[in-house]
Amino acid sequence: MKTLQGETVFLRALEPSDLEFLYLLENDEKFWEISHTQTPYSKYVLQQYLENAHLDIYQVKQLRLVICESQTKSPVGFIDLYDFNPKHRRAGIGIVIFSDKQKKKGYATEALKLLIKYSFTFLDLHQLYAGITADNLASLKLFEKQGFLKTGEKKDWIFSENQFKTEYFYQLIYE
Repeated sequence: MKTLQGETVFLRALEPSDLEFLYLLENDEKFWEISHTQTPYSKYVLQQYLENAHLDIYQVKQLRLVICESQTKSPVGFIDLYDFNPKHRRAGIGIVIFSDKQKKKGYATEALKLLIKYSFTFLDLHQLYAGITADNLASLKLFEKQGFLKTGEKKDWIFSENQFKTEYFYQLIYE
């Protein structure tokens, strides 16, 4: 079995054909809180990003993979490693499933499992971490289910929808 292939999803590199999907996701304001975005992206900027997506994680310190449904091969979301630090053998992890119709089907769970295995096996990481707002119950449950532990709390860390939100810091340390 391939590391990035699961039962219901597989993870793949970005392709030029992902431009429209990436454009829709990056410009959907409901995701701006988690991506710390405040302005929309042009197709031109995203096309340039896609043209550089082939660069090695050791160069750009991040990796974005497309989560695709196994049967239809259709993209359903993205999963990212960010702030990759090879010296300290750690990276942040973020995940988004685009459509509400595609949520609660196990796609995020399986994608997270696949990326965890990839990170510890091929990137030789010691730990993964995530910042999750206290009100994002689905993400808290998702990460806790995969063994991430809440190790910190940042009070009033994220300002969104005219209020401050607390963000929890989660870690998964490979033993």
